[in-house]
Amino acid sequence: MADAQVRVAVVGAGSVGRGWAALCVAHGWPVSLYDVEMNALLDAKEEVVARARSLSLLKRADANTVETGISSLHLGRSLLEGCGQAQWVIEAGPEDLGTKQKMFEAVESVAGGARAVTSSSSGLAPSDIAARCRRKGRCFTTHPLNPPELIPLVEVVPGPDADKATVELVKGWLYALGRIPVVIRKQVPGAVANRIAAAVWREAIDLVLNGVIDIDDLDRAISLGPALGWAAAGPHLTYHLAAGNRGVAGFLQRLLQTFETIWDDLPTWSRLEPEQQRRLIHMIERTYKEQVDVIKPARDKRLAGILWGLERSKEA
Repeated sequence: MADAQVRVAVVGAGSVGRGWAALCVAHGWPVSLYDVEMNALLDAKEEVVARARSLSLLKRADANTVETGISSLHLGRSLLEGCGQAQWVIEAGPEDLGTKQKMFEAVESVAGGARAVTSSSSGLAPSDIAARCRRKGRCFTTHPLNPPELIPLVEVVPGPDADKATVELVKGWLYALGRIPVVIRKQVPGAVANRIAAAVWREAIDLVLNGVIDIDDLDRAISLGPALGWAAAGPHLTYHLAAGNRGVAGFLQRLLQTFETIWDDLPTWSRLEPEQQRRLIHMIERTYKEQVDVIKPARDKRLAGILWGLERSKEA
């Protein structure tokens, strides 16, 4: 194993766990993948290999390095076999607090040499997840967005007991994987990315359920509108730049009243009723019926293209 590589154990073979594994494999890191369901593991290996090789096809990884990583991919038949030699244990199990607490407690008993044990949780507090652990300093959250092997953002949520040096170490590992870690300074439900996504999706759901716009046009309106601008600059900088030399102060002076009118009209519901769920599911499935197998690789290709463009713009 090269000095720059890290021995990783991924616990949980769902979509997020497979994405983490594919990312690490694509960088040539030795990965051990474990799941309590052996059938899930067997299915996962094939997908991890495919997703890692896809990164090469998308020019996001070196083909030889990918094959090196694939040759080191290991399926753990037990938690001990999966995590015993790991330097970094990445938990990617179900989003259930009790399940994660039990897994962290179990990992602590078999991964004594691990420098860091992190959760991929999208909304649970790291202090709650690690509540049963003795070595809380090495436990915190590294939350990726889907697909983890393509989208570079990773939210690092240390929690009050996390060791600062260990957090910096993991940030270094994330940079080595081509990720962009952002540190969440205060524990709040959903961290930051999911809170913003939840707020936008609530509005998107409300608009389509109320007949304002169709599903596919809504998705185009977001992906080719604000999402495109935010990919280049983020919301605060976007509005700061929008007013030219006057900056955000000028923007607020001219448009704050307009925004306040919109904010006042936004939905505030916090529960999607069963009938609304059925309507939403029907609308989305009807819109994208039998297209997912075509849309998903096309989506990945667009993501890779956007990332390539952003990276090239930094070099200019």
